[in-house]
Amino acid sequence: MLPTPYAHSPGSSIGSAPPVTPETPFASVSPRSPYINHPSASPISPSHLVVHPTTFDPKESVISLQREVLEIARVAGHPHGGPFVPQKTYKPHTISDRRRYVDEVELEAPIMFFSNNPTGCGIPLRDAIASRFSALDGRDDSMFEGRGPSVSIRLNWPGYAPWSRQIPTRDFRSPPQPITRAKLARNVAKTVQRFIQEMENQTMEDPSEVKWRVGTRGIRLEDLILVGLQHVSMGSWQAHVRLFRRQH
Repeated sequence: MLPTPYAHSPGSSIGSAPPVTPETPFASVSPRSPYINHPSASPISPSHLVVHPTTFDPKESVISLQREVLEIARVAGHPHGGPFVPQKTYKPHTISDRRRYVDEVELEAPIMFFSNNPTGCGIPLRDAIASRFSALDGRDDSMFEGRGPSVSIRLNWPGYAPWSRQIPTRDFRSPPQPITRAKLARNVAKTVQRFIQEMENQTMEDPSEVKWRVGTRGIRLEDLILVGLQHVSMGSWQAHVRLFRRQH
């Protein structure tokens, strides 16, 4: 039986809902990360109704730009999924850049990482970085066909400054071919790992977000499940992850 879904992601350009917040205070559960021990869902505004899974196929929904990564992931669920890491949607700093790279661009549908055995939405980053993809649905699908040589993977991790890193969209074959979903998952896992390493010894910009601290004293790569990428500007995709639920 899948766990009760969690509330929606922070507001974005296509719809709004209350921000996702940890279900259990950081200090009361673990000195390291905001795990939760029970399937308690946050309240959702009446104006933002959740579509019942019987009328909504998450895998088919990726063709719709009106659905966001966390909405799809919430409905699909994951047997081991804990809270989503709340992120503000990336937006270029200036009005002219927003117009040029967001408003005047046809943003693509989300890229999702569904899994089998267990069935749900998400792949553990520890598996992705170790190239263990036997459970990844559509692992050989081509990604970013017709795009430039690289894209930016962005993180707006709570408590830290906005961060990004470029990854290639082509492999090293001759001639180069688009990377697969599996290769993309591994590249994103390496990107999140780099973010955690760089933030390890840095002071958080917002101490009130200490429950989302990353590093050996906080959230580590092995604590995270990659659920999908949201296309947020012409060359940028924001990575969305959730924590593992603590198992008894």
